[in-house]
Amino acid sequence: MKTITRYACVVLSAAAIAFSAGAFFKVNAMPTYTPGQPVDLTYATEKALPAVVHIKYVQNSKTKTVEVQDPFADFFDPFGFFGNPGGGGTQRRQVQTPKRTATGSGVIISADGYIVTNNHVVEGADELTVTLNDNREFSARIIGTDKTTDLALIKVDGKGLPTLPVGDSDKLKVGEWVIAVGNPFGLNNTVTAGIVSAKARSLGANGVESFIQTDAAINQGNSGGALVNVAGELVGINAMLYSQTGSYAGYGFAIPTTIMKKVVDDLKQYGTVQRAMIGIAGLDVHAHIDQQKEKNNEVDLGTNEGVYVQKVEDGGAASEAGIAEGDVITAVDGKKVTKMAELMEALANKRPGDKISIEYMHNKRTLSKTVTLKNAQGNTKVVKSADLDVLGAQFREITDAQKQQLNIQNGLEVIKVNAGAMKDEGISKGFIIQRVNDMQMRKLDDLQKAVQQASTGKDPVLYIQGIYPTGKKAYYAVPLE
Repeated sequence: MKTITRYACVVLSAAAIAFSAGAFFKVNAMPTYTPGQPVDLTYATEKALPAVVHIKYVQNSKTKTVEVQDPFADFFDPFGFFGNPGGGGTQRRQVQTPKRTATGSGVIISADGYIVTNNHVVEGADELTVTLNDNREFSARIIGTDKTTDLALIKVDGKGLPTLPVGDSDKLKVGEWVIAVGNPFGLNNTVTAGIVSAKARSLGANGVESFIQTDAAINQGNSGGALVNVAGELVGINAMLYSQTGSYAGYGFAIPTTIMKKVVDDLKQYGTVQRAMIGIAGLDVHAHIDQQKEKNNEVDLGTNEGVYVQKVEDGGAASEAGIAEGDVITAVDGKKVTKMAELMEALANKRPGDKISIEYMHNKRTLSKTVTLKNAQGNTKVVKSADLDVLGAQFREITDAQKQQLNIQNGLEVIKVNAGAMKDEGISKGFIIQRVNDMQMRKLDDLQKAVQQASTGKDPVLYIQGIYPTGKKAYYAVPLE
């Protein structure tokens, strides 16, 4: 379970997360309750428990090369006669990392075994074991992850599995009863109850967030579990708690299903989230006003609510629509926006290329513009996560003999070059890749990760550093578009 120890002001480009409804989420009609009447949570509990799973995370022991300080190295070997010239007392050593295990929760959303959980529950796992409420166990594989929203989609091979209907978190009201279902502290199949304490909370923990706050007890191990309304519908994925001690202190936070549904749909269809950008950096108006007051500056924006535009990205959607620094965004597609988290969630049904109507204040005058949203790369195309095939080459980890001969600690040797991005940039057989985009290359997984991150990022280029067998060092920029 993520623990947030203080609040942070979110300053980032508004990201649009779209929702595509389909057969992947089957929502059945559920009973409702009458406001003001006693609430019975047994129905919701009976629906939720079979669909909430225990996830065991295993990261196997690994050998890593680390740099350590030797306080006597320069004293005994000031000129580097023993292989450490100019090392400043730093030596590289291999260490064995311990095997790591952890637990979390997940929610089955389809009868054939798709499960939603948090990214931080599965990130870096070598093995994932899913245990159902009836004690059946399955091995799970990761379909896709999204660190920006802290969501992940995993899959087990099963049929007829119990599922939890996905509800509309937009319809939640502050004060409404909910239950949190998960596996805190290894206590499987635990249900706690509380109310929705607030909506559209922003903690500065993820790149995109608009949390549901609840006082239903959420603790370590609840990560990835279900937040469920009285109708037995999934309305959020439990993600973190706010505490100064690391244990529950009355504040828990869940990712709303308005965000979850789009992320899951994209991970299943594209392998990566299609996130549309409005192209601004901003913060809540009241936060901007408070900052100015601390500087003894008078400020009158014509409103005390909305998103204050601190910066407009050149060539971005907002810039092309004429939105400028100092403007205040107050509504999107007719829906009122009072803070940054609401702006993110208001754009939750959009993809790059979609047009939205933005209402904003410029010099205290209310204006309206139509904006065409873009992706992180500045266009409206679908962003797909690339794999090693795009490079048109084959690789292998270097041998101990190569390390000794070239006096290097790590690298991936290019053993074959076909048509592709590497050949286009002049990289030939025998070249040893040591670093890509400031990441050290030790295993093929390192290169795969670098390719995936670059292909979906703002700058889809691999900046490669390496060495040839002759000892000649080289540097290449390999575009992935």
